[in-house]
Amino acid sequence: MPESPTRPRRSLRLSALPGLVAAAPPRVTVLLGVIIVALGALIVIRPLTSLVLLGVYVGASAIVSGVLELAPRRAPPWWARALAIAWIAGGLVILVWLGRSIELLPPALALLLIVGGLASLGEAMAGGVRSARVLAVAWGGAQIAFGALSLTWPDLTLLVVAVVFGVRTVIFGVTLLVRGIGAIRTGRSGATDAPDRPSDRVRWGTALGRYALSLVLVLGVVGGVGLDDWLSDGAPVVDGFYDPPDTLPSGHGRLIRTGDYLGREPARGTVSRILYTTEDARGRPAAGSGMVIVPKDPPPGPRPVLIWNHGTTGVARGCAPSLADGTATKWAIPDLERMLARGWVVVAPDYSGQGAPGDFPYLIGTGEARSALDAVLAAGEIDDLVLSPQTVVWGHSQGGHAALWTTQIAPEYTPGIDILGTAALAPAADPAELAQELTSGDAGAMLTVLVAWVLVPYADTYPDVELNDYVATGARPIVREMTQRCLSEPGVMVSALTALGLSEDSPFDTGNLTTGALGRRLEENVPTGPWGTPILVAWGTRDEVIPITAQQRLVQELCSQGERVRAVPVPRRGHQDMLQPKSALLHDLARWTNTLLLAEVPPASVVDDCAR
Repeated sequence: MPESPTRPRRSLRLSALPGLVAAAPPRVTVLLGVIIVALGALIVIRPLTSLVLLGVYVGASAIVSGVLELAPRRAPPWWARALAIAWIAGGLVILVWLGRSIELLPPALALLLIVGGLASLGEAMAGGVRSARVLAVAWGGAQIAFGALSLTWPDLTLLVVAVVFGVRTVIFGVTLLVRGIGAIRTGRSGATDAPDRPSDRVRWGTALGRYALSLVLVLGVVGGVGLDDWLSDGAPVVDGFYDPPDTLPSGHGRLIRTGDYLGREPARGTVSRILYTTEDARGRPAAGSGMVIVPKDPPPGPRPVLIWNHGTTGVARGCAPSLADGTATKWAIPDLERMLARGWVVVAPDYSGQGAPGDFPYLIGTGEARSALDAVLAAGEIDDLVLSPQTVVWGHSQGGHAALWTTQIAPEYTPGIDILGTAALAPAADPAELAQELTSGDAGAMLTVLVAWVLVPYADTYPDVELNDYVATGARPIVREMTQRCLSEPGVMVSALTALGLSEDSPFDTGNLTTGALGRRLEENVPTGPWGTPILVAWGTRDEVIPITAQQRLVQELCSQGERVRAVPVPRRGHQDMLQPKSALLHDLARWTNTLLLAEVPPASVVDDCAR
């Protein structure tokens, strides 16, 4: 039998506007429709700049809905009164707290979703049409599930909720316009008489529509939970090895412990993880972690050292290369097998703040360099491993910046380490120039993530760099969340999607990123030398990250300072694949490195293009 109609059921709604304007005069309805459509369009187009407006809208609607539910004429049951009070409380919290911190909005929205879900479940238990009760259960469960998921991904929640509310507001505004215009044409008021009893065909169609929507909601929840599990499972887990003791050994470069590396090992070497003491960018005692890769059959005598400074992996603690599976192979460290075959020991620091806790020195030279040099000192304390003072420094991208700083501070910081030369591969050598170059164009998704990765570490390291000076109010939780994900984990897609969604509403004041305190600190982290030992600068001719002109200017500046520089443009290679097996760079890099070790006076043809 077709389902029989029933009285309208009580419902807590996130927006109380529909009920308040239902009986408005036609002309007022049209005016409200125009205003609401414009409001919804603003939220969709500029979600960040309208988040405060969204918060006020949600908070006020929650309060009004709760008050209406408590109206004496409705005589709600106890559970509805309790949820209505929770609804009012949630709305008040949003309105009161918005002026202090927009970061409260994601958990507040999650709470309101959960409250709304409980209300829908209560409606289902109260009786009524079967299809409506099924839909109420599905809708209630979906709200509760997505409320919980929104706590896991607060940055995406802000963006999605803003857009969803914007679209919903536009649709509501268009509905008012249609209703108001229709009422004006027919001469009827906005209020409508009681509708006629629907036909059996309409009731059947309504029931089928409810069941179909219920199925969509269930599938959406299953898909959302599955996606959350996949994204969460792909996130790196920092194990107890990286937790330093409460009291660190005195001095920097002291070995705290060694441990097994859990990823793939190279064919010609064995890999150990190390935890050691170092100093952060502000000179405070800190812990660092990294990998030590030792040849399986080394020649007799002390082993020369190759420091590998890795490129950008993210800025969170879990982004440490020593936590990843493939970062001790030739696919991550160029020409690793050949260097092991020749007896080199490779020391690959994570930098402080990755693996071990602390502030991560992203493009902050002294912090990166101290981590690298102290890793070598600590590796020298490993049993049965004898290291030569002779050391060559390699680094890619961020690691190229770190490599130049490593050689620059080594004579004063670690005088016992003899740096023979430095290979800067597609280096981000000039953070200030790079910031200027990146912010000179349109703000895109890549720029949003990169700026977040630079700005947050700088704000955490330098007291005079205030995050609030450079980031829009609504974007601060989004920017912070972007720094909690690594390039190697699936969850970085959330950052990419969020950044893409903000491409027309940049969270940053890009015009000021290279001025003020941040601009001064970026300038401080440009390596200036002197180095006094050979430098190799290499870049791919198709580099899509670091401008080729920046690499060419670096070579010119080094030559003008009297440094011995070898410039190696790598044909038809981009920023990352210039390091991969079969790249033309590898032969030049290996020859250059071994020449430094074997020759007391390296041939100018190998190490110095400035003389040509």
